[in-house]
Amino acid sequence: MRLLVDHYAREANASVYVPDFFSGQALPFGPVLNRNWDEIDLPGFLKQSSRELLEPKIFGCARALRQNYKKVGAVGFCYGGCITAGHPSLLTKKDIDEVATPVQMLAPEFDPVYAAELKTYSFERILKLGVLFDYQHFLGVEYACFVRGDNKKPGEREAMARGKSC
Repeated sequence: MRLLVDHYAREANASVYVPDFFSGQALPFGPVLNRNWDEIDLPGFLKQSSRELLEPKIFGCARALRQNYKKVGAVGFCYGGCITAGHPSLLTKKDIDEVATPVQMLAPEFDPVYAAELKTYSFERILKLGVLFDYQHFLGVEYACFVRGDNKKPGEREAMARGKSC
């Protein structure tokens, strides 16, 4: 993640922060990368890192940044997507119904956490809300392609590059 953040900072000529809202807690990299979900206590992680627990930290961080910077933007991949909707894991219909600012969504074709039904709902609902909306669909790639960029997976490196420049 640090490499990706440093890359964004250089390209945007901006200060980029990665706050640790999880208090150092992280899922094990190997099982996540290899999709060995049975080796991970995902329900336990999600319980300790629920939106109800994290949102006060996230919004507090945003308020602090706004005090020091005229312009503040946010990018969220996977878990952070429910706050920023860059790639929206754990996004709910209620989140979509309450969109009030311009939003962009990056949607890999194969994504169990942002399934076709929710993609369709997002697209139709946000357009009805009249909010500026950019929906980018990425054919042939799967969940996590935007941060992984694996050269061994067809189209993934290209999706990562396109996703960061959208």
